[in-house]
Amino acid sequence: MKVYFCGSIRGGRDDVHVYRRIVQKLQSYGTVLTEHVSSPELTDRGEDATAAGDRFIHDRDVDWLQQSDVVVAEVTQPSLGVGYELGRAVAMKKRIFCLFRPSSGRRLSAMIRGAEDGDLFVVKDYSEDEAENVLEEFFNNLKRS
Repeated sequence: MKVYFCGSIRGGRDDVHVYRRIVQKLQSYGTVLTEHVSSPELTDRGEDATAAGDRFIHDRDVDWLQQSDVVVAEVTQPSLGVGYELGRAVAMKKRIFCLFRPSSGRRLSAMIRGAEDGDLFVVKDYSEDEAENVLEEFFNNLKRS
């Protein structure tokens, strides 16, 4: 299984430690195409980019998104890039699992929360210590369907 993980990069790296836990768990289900999102070396400046720059990153990531079997997004830290990726994933009819931590004090965008359909687009509120368990529940349900 190929997993596309979305998390904030240029929108802020405050949750990188959470991303790391999520990516480590996702690796038990398959190949995480975007594991670099969880790297503590990656700053809010983004990838120290390749000579090709932003266009290369966009095209590569859209290609990975097309290859993926499932999209998992940590959406607590607002991010234009994550929102864009989710919109593209919806258009591609990908199965999407969004994780949001209410303890952050933030409110999740209505465009994300309102997209939940219980089937292809699922939003789950969780606490940091529940991350592995909610992922396990999602992937177990995915196997059954």
